[in-house]
Amino acid sequence: MSEILDEAYARLHPTGPEWGDELSNHGPMAVEVLVRRGHADLVPRWVDRYLNRLDELPAPTGVITDWQDALGDFSRLGDWVGYFHNETQERPWRDVLAIWWPRLIPGIAAGATHSVIRVSHALRVLLAGDESPQAVAELVHGLAWWAARSTVIPNTAEPRGGLATKAAFDAVPRIPSQDGQLANRFGQLAELHSFPSALAALKPADTPEEARRRLTELVDAATLTYLTHGHGSPILLVHTATAPNAVLHALPALPEEQWAPSLTAAWAASAALIATYAPREAAPREVLPDAPESAAAVLDRAAENGDEHVIKFTDTAAEVHARTGDPDALAAAARIQEFIRPR
Repeated sequence: MSEILDEAYARLHPTGPEWGDELSNHGPMAVEVLVRRGHADLVPRWVDRYLNRLDELPAPTGVITDWQDALGDFSRLGDWVGYFHNETQERPWRDVLAIWWPRLIPGIAAGATHSVIRVSHALRVLLAGDESPQAVAELVHGLAWWAARSTVIPNTAEPRGGLATKAAFDAVPRIPSQDGQLANRFGQLAELHSFPSALAALKPADTPEEARRRLTELVDAATLTYLTHGHGSPILLVHTATAPNAVLHALPALPEEQWAPSLTAAWAASAALIATYAPREAAPREVLPDAPESAAAVLDRAAENGDEHVIKFTDTAAEVHARTGDPDALAAAARIQEFIRPR
């Protein structure tokens, strides 16, 4: 299986992390899910089709010597790829990650959270034992994208309240006008005075294990909320669940002292997407799909659907179902397959 994934990585790495009008390249993330979920046989043809839409990776323009000055400068994406390639040649990837995660996590909104998600999918491969050059290179590309697109969510606050995760998630306010592109919507967060207080209302994590548990609860809450509110933006709202799930799966590769700050960043990212894209009213229960008969069935349908968002969200929903037994997690996966038809 690792040979198929490594081959897919090798084919995708000459392409940039974005294409067209700042659309995200989901290829490496989707193929990781397909391989891990038992659909490796679909990967070569899936990559054949997906490559047609992608742009080339920009060439380097120089060497990064002052990382703080280059952080968030997308014109230096090629330079960042070279930088992280050199870093992983000089030291183990875990050491590189331990240094750079705390530098990058404040900018978690990079690429509408796709950067941290791509890094996490690479980490799942590495943590599973595939430390091939292609797998390490995938981590390099994810870190480079994150650094080049680093985006801080405005008007945030650290958790210091008493609300349980689901209650805090349900209490996130909405921006006045849910129109326009992501930058315009996130810009409204700076003037949304109830946003930092909503973030602060979450009960803080006093230990690494509590941080892990809060992240797990956040993924669960976001997945179930997609079922009832995903119609507000079927693609963007996927990331309310997949972004914190990415951070959750990165924890085993991180020093434990980084877990609580990671929760804070993931919570802010998920809440920001709810505030800017989720409708205030839930969809009526009668219009929602029933839960599929099994997680295996919904995963098979996601693979047949072929859309990268469907594949990634269904992967997360299946994890939530396995953890909680809640059939609405599988219904949420069926919901996105209603919104996004097979390619």
